[in-house]
Amino acid sequence: MRVEELNAAQMSTDDIEQWCDVLNAMTDSDMPGEPQWNSHRLRDYLSQTLPGSQRKLLVAYEDRGHFLGHSVITRLSDDPVGIVEIATRPEVRGQGIGKLLLRHTADSAEAMGCDTVCAEVIATTPAVGFYDRLGFEIAELEHRHLLRWDNIDWEFMETAAKRVAADYELRYFPGSVPASYADSYADVKAHLHSPEAPIVWLPEWRPSAEANQLATAFDTLRKRGMRPHIMVAINERTDEVVGLTEVVVSNQRPTRADQYDTVVASGHRSYGLAMTMKAALLLELRQREPQLHDVQTWTSPDAQDVNWVNAQLGFVHDVNWYDYEIPLHTLKKSLNDGT
Repeated sequence: MRVEELNAAQMSTDDIEQWCDVLNAMTDSDMPGEPQWNSHRLRDYLSQTLPGSQRKLLVAYEDRGHFLGHSVITRLSDDPVGIVEIATRPEVRGQGIGKLLLRHTADSAEAMGCDTVCAEVIATTPAVGFYDRLGFEIAELEHRHLLRWDNIDWEFMETAAKRVAADYELRYFPGSVPASYADSYADVKAHLHSPEAPIVWLPEWRPSAEANQLATAFDTLRKRGMRPHIMVAINERTDEVVGLTEVVVSNQRPTRADQYDTVVASGHRSYGLAMTMKAALLLELRQREPQLHDVQTWTSPDAQDVNWVNAQLGFVHDVNWYDYEIPLHTLKKSLNDGT
């Protein structure tokens, strides 16, 4: 068995298909019923990064070149945290392949200048025991909620989307946000970091909260084969964005949409804007993404307002996710000690 680094841009068609096959084998075993990955634009998904970010891909082979598993380590710009993703074929678990991949991934993280490694782990999968044994600790618990397309009450959505408070207007933007709204859009994003904000799961490719990086962030999403859909609330008195919600659909899993940020600026809450924006965006998705089966979102158990809105729209909690973290030096010691 050997582990090698791959250049995503130079991966062969067979490499891409095997990478996808490992993901699907793991998904079928650990999360039956989850949508399958496909190889359409998977190379773009793996190779494209935000400016200043780094990503390395590693694969574990059998002697005959058959993929046993793979890992990805991503560092975002100047953030010292490395985000790791490891997938192995279920039939070869228990043979040390995941640990071998993680050892090489930790070396890559060190070379990239990371001081911490984090991983998102589905609470019902064997990955929990794997990371626990190596000393990872849960930094945050998140609830995943699913909105099944067949269960949506579209009459309710149409009614909710029309409940726009006075002095506000909803506008839909596919793909990106016009430059004229970039500053106010980024200002609203900044509220995600305020003490009173309901923090939700933030994927590593989420659009930036910096106005001068916003267009680049959305462009990176599109280059990865991901289609952003954005609904904003405009204050008609100032013609500024005061609320936003984002959903992204990827070519690699086109039947599932990912809910990104939903946030309303301070001073504009309690007007029902979050509910109205999300309902209106779902109506847009109904027309523009007819292949969808569901939408998934992640929230903190403490985000009561967000969870209430999601429940009203029909989202149902189905599984917990753990955000695991470990200092890199602790991880390397654990790996070297053979624990």
